[in-house]
Amino acid sequence: MFDKPDSERLAVWYDFRNSLETSDNPLQDVIDFYNKAPLVSIVMDPYDQDSWLDPWELLYENNYCEFAIVLGIFYTLSLTDRFSQVKKEIHICTNKEVAKTKYLLYIGENVIGFDRQQVISKNNIDKDWIAEIVYHLPLYQ
Repeated sequence: MFDKPDSERLAVWYDFRNSLETSDNPLQDVIDFYNKAPLVSIVMDPYDQDSWLDPWELLYENNYCEFAIVLGIFYTLSLTDRFSQVKKEIHICTNKEVAKTKYLLYIGENVIGFDRQQVISKNNIDKDWIAEIVYHLPLYQ
């Protein structure tokens, strides 16, 4: 999808969202989908919600930093019937021991973003990762 022109990206994303409605493993599917995105260093400020692109701006810009990928996954899942009413939060977490930051999407009891390859249970987050900021995200319909 990410190598296609604007109008085609929108159609592919729409079809992909529809496929999640009946997928056996929709969370893994969305991770695999966004792992194909072109990764750049910084697209938007994760600490400033006013700077966050909306779903269509994100598709149009087609540049994804680690935070933009988590935000794209949030939008993708939120705009499905299956996940529209599931509680979702973005946590900006730091680990002072290794001087790193992670952007995590909590969706129900699952977490996306800790390991870019798979979903993990929120109970499996290492206690060294401390949430600096938690964004309680709106429910979409």
